[in-house]
Amino acid sequence: MVKINNNYLKLQGSYLFSTIGKKVNAFIVENPDKKVIRLGIGDVTRPLTPTITKALHDAVDEMGKAETFRGYAPDLGYDFLRKAIADNDYKLRGCDIQADEIFVSDGAKCDSGNIQEIFAQDNRIAVCDPVYPVYVDSNIMAGRGGTYSEKTEGFTDIIYMPCLSENDFAPQIPEEVPDIIYLCFPNNPTGAVIGKDELQKWVDYANEKGSVIIYDAAYEAYIRTEGVPHSIYECKGAKTCAIELHSFSKNAGFTGVRLGYTVVPKELKRDGVSLHSLWARRHSTKYNGAPYIVQRAGEAVYSQEGKKEIAGLVDYYMRNAEYILNGLRGAGYTVSGGVDAPYIWLKTPKGMTSWEFFDHLLNTANVVGTPGSGFGPHGEGYFRLTAFGSYENTVEAVDRIKVV
Repeated sequence: MVKINNNYLKLQGSYLFSTIGKKVNAFIVENPDKKVIRLGIGDVTRPLTPTITKALHDAVDEMGKAETFRGYAPDLGYDFLRKAIADNDYKLRGCDIQADEIFVSDGAKCDSGNIQEIFAQDNRIAVCDPVYPVYVDSNIMAGRGGTYSEKTEGFTDIIYMPCLSENDFAPQIPEEVPDIIYLCFPNNPTGAVIGKDELQKWVDYANEKGSVIIYDAAYEAYIRTEGVPHSIYECKGAKTCAIELHSFSKNAGFTGVRLGYTVVPKELKRDGVSLHSLWARRHSTKYNGAPYIVQRAGEAVYSQEGKKEIAGLVDYYMRNAEYILNGLRGAGYTVSGGVDAPYIWLKTPKGMTSWEFFDHLLNTANVVGTPGSGFGPHGEGYFRLTAFGSYENTVEAVDRIKVV
């Protein structure tokens, strides 16, 4: 008789953004005359830039000719893209990361969910709370969650690191020693960042305890504050304790194109085994490589013109973030984020729960955001808005929120 993976039954409800989508779609069906503005999911809205588009077209033309046609991509990524990543994202920042330590994929979400496969089931994980749901859910699926507690609204075998207003939404090193530590800066959902000195403390801690840090740097392009690291490998000793995840979705607008990468340094070993070799084995077994045309588009991101255009995209979204932050603050809301990240984290008003505020905002202002409780128990009482809409819609949404 077939048996299922019972760990899936421990997951609480459906995936957060699926639930939001269903509620919004139901509202639209019932209110077809209403203009709904979506500032919930972190999906970009600006088109691909000219340099990126040209690279895609050129690569498609190559695929249409026998002499330049390409079949399966190298499972770890084309050398031209891995070298461009190593040179621009690391060497220019003084980080000693080599091209063959970079694994190209179809996005950071997949990698953040899949990376846990190379670790034993009995490893303890630590996550920021609130946190991007994929970190927790993928480990629950793998059997590392324990049981769900109605009292704490969390899982018994997961170490939660509260990110509260009193600690500027930055995690503190936990009393229990975790095996795997998930960090995301700039943070999703709170938009918080930490300085290099603070990040160095985590690196030193992980090396001392033998832990591994999974560092999600998907939003590093949005960092504006001096002294905030763009990569964990800016810290001394990070190559012996950290894996870093990157995405082309948020900076270059590849949410519908799909491209990302993970860095696993060759120096990183645990239990006497190279994690680089384990991830390479997993990658080559379960993945056939990102498409050639998409990797050529990724390469174009690092061209001189590509960098200018990507900076323009980031500036556009950060203009939205500034408008949301200042507009809601001026209206009396308690808000943070929006300075080094495209997310604004606001405290729900009048004692509303985060889902109550979601419904209130949808029904009265026709604006969609993300309930903080969907990111973990310490997200209750908060709400996330994204800066990824058009500027016109962002202005209209904020003006609506001000009067509800």
